Amino acid sequence: MDVLFSDDQEVLRSSVREFLERECSLAVVRAIAEAGKGLPPALWTKLADLGWLGLIIPEEYGGAGLRCLDLVVVLEEMGRMLFPGAFWSAAVGGLALVLGGSPAQKRRLLPALACGEQRAALALDEGAGSWSAEGIALEARAVGADFCLRGVKRFVPEGNAADWLIVPARTSDPRDRGPTLFLVDARGSGISMDPVPTTDATRSYSEVLFADVRVPKENILGAVGEGSRLLERISDHAKVALCADACGGAQRVLELSVAYARSREQFGRPIGAQQAIQHRCADMLVRVEGARSATWRAAWCLDEEEPLSHTAACMAKAYTSDAYLRVAGDGIQIHGGLGFTWEQDLHLFFKRAALSSVLLGDSAQNRELVAQALLD
Repeated sequence: MDVLFSDDQEVLRSSVREFLERECSLAVVRAIAEAGKGLPPALWTKLADLGWLGLIIPEEYGGAGLRCLDLVVVLEEMGRMLFPGAFWSAAVGGLALVLGGSPAQKRRLLPALACGEQRAALALDEGAGSWSAEGIALEARAVGADFCLRGVKRFVPEGNAADWLIVPARTSDPRDRGPTLFLVDARGSGISMDPVPTTDATRSYSEVLFADVRVPKENILGAVGEGSRLLERISDHAKVALCADACGGAQRVLELSVAYARSREQFGRPIGAQQAIQHRCADMLVRVEGARSATWRAAWCLDEEEPLSHTAACMAKAYTSDAYLRVAGDGIQIHGGLGFTWEQDLHLFFKRAALSSVLLGDSAQNRELVAQALLD
């Protein structure tokens, strides 16, 4: 593994940072969050114009054909600025088609996803506390050659703005060894969505009810009853994407805290001169760098299709979830009473850290997955 980013990746990082500082400052993020209407379509269109929506979609389908590590570069910068849209879900939703779609599905949908005409979202959670294939209860009943979906998916990122949902479901055929993944028209008959309030007001989440939703057989991703491996790969990429967002957010909290410690004076000297503050900042830096290392390694493993890529993704999610939450809390402590006020931005980072820590499994669940993988 090359521990340094390439020149092209550093150029990508600089361009993303420059764009976000110009178009999506924290003041803009606050305004979007307070409006409660989700990401403005104009901002999403700008992402499409820059080619970021097709970053990891192959060139033959209109994308840039880059790798998971390149996506990590973009998402770190988005996390640093608290980008208010679920870009990570849309990117991994498109990747689900790359990983498991048929040639016809790819030709039909990937160009539209790459240019921003359509949007995909991951609908993986059912609210039972499990994000694995074993926790899927959504029913897929065979109706001729097609299937009929019945059940609920929760915490669907930007579900109200999605055109397509990536939905794992369990068929009633006892011969099927695992779930089946479906590509579902988000505006189809039988689908209803309700907003789900969360701690993170900068992003919107939906609860999606499937009431006998008919899905044609050509919208099945992979093979019927054999979606466990595909679901695992999609989840692993989604975990790494969330980790990258968390690394960027934790880095920004560290920057804000160090700047405040240098400028805030008590008894005639900066509070950063106090050893207790210095130790806390040092601990924050260690956690940020540890999270980055785990995330970059997991992304590299996914790109190289290493045998331990699943374990690496779960390790990264377990460590990074705890690190971001701890760094965000330490940042508030360094700011003292001021850190708890609405006018400060730190609470926005803390709330995102709190929600991100449980999405796709909390640290305990991911450690359990690591333990299971090591015992196999």
